[in-house]
Amino acid sequence: MTSRDRGRSNDLGAFLRARRAEVTPEQVGLPAVGHPRRVAGLRREEVALLAAISTEYYTRLEQGRLAGASAAVLAALAAALRLDDAQTSYLHRLAGRTAAPPRNRPAERPASRVPDRTRLLLDNLRDTPAMVLDSTMSVLAWNTLAAALYGDFSALAPAERNLMRLAFLDPLMRDLYTDWEDSARACVAYVRMDAAADTPGPELPALVGELSARDADFRRWWAAHDVAHKTFGTKRYHHPVAGDLTLDWQILALPGPGQSLMVLTAPTGTPSHRALRLLASRASNRPQPAPGHLASGPPDTP
Repeated sequence: MTSRDRGRSNDLGAFLRARRAEVTPEQVGLPAVGHPRRVAGLRREEVALLAAISTEYYTRLEQGRLAGASAAVLAALAAALRLDDAQTSYLHRLAGRTAAPPRNRPAERPASRVPDRTRLLLDNLRDTPAMVLDSTMSVLAWNTLAAALYGDFSALAPAERNLMRLAFLDPLMRDLYTDWEDSARACVAYVRMDAAADTPGPELPALVGELSARDADFRRWWAAHDVAHKTFGTKRYHHPVAGDLTLDWQILALPGPGQSLMVLTAPTGTPSHRALRLLASRASNRPQPAPGHLASGPPDTP
């Protein structure tokens, strides 16, 4: 078993243990009888019974002594543990059962360079906060209104321009989110989900290590192995200038590998839409970049 397989197997085992602890015998139609329970949720033998596999086989999976499992076993485990679609997809990824990547997809880690055409798109979205993110929630580029909403990303070192890092370590960002806990937990779940898709680069382990050491909430939520797809939703903010905002967000895939576009909008005529226009008006009165330099953050070198 390679080191990559061992790491994936350990994550698979941790995920199974975390999900097993959340399911009670009553939820799956098992009688809560027998010896007093020493752990929350289902026992290993109960999961094995529900999935129609041997307890020994399931134990080896959970202990990280197997590199993966068949698609049929994974489907049975997903049903036994009552996994939702995102969790089921994550389970298959950890077991190495993802679909083959497209032929034109590079094997190396996606570059952080944002194409000029994408930066031009950001700058043309004058009434909409927009950012280019990678799979770890690092902000690779942004427009003027995103900086007005979240803060001046250009004042941060590139390694610090990460929405998950800012959510946990920046007190101003904590104050910005009205529902800070929901937003922070969602960031963790999104990064957990995306991290299983490919072999992560060195940035993700470094980020997880730093946040685990510095924040107890992050340490607990990362260990819980909660996962979710990041596609759309609603966030509430309390901005020091614009006041309270409720914004709809969407994540759109970009042509570049590993990059996505996050946009935040509000229905026309709502208080939140007026607050965005106020921020845009104030931002437009600030000094603009010199000709030939886009406002969407400093360019990255290839």
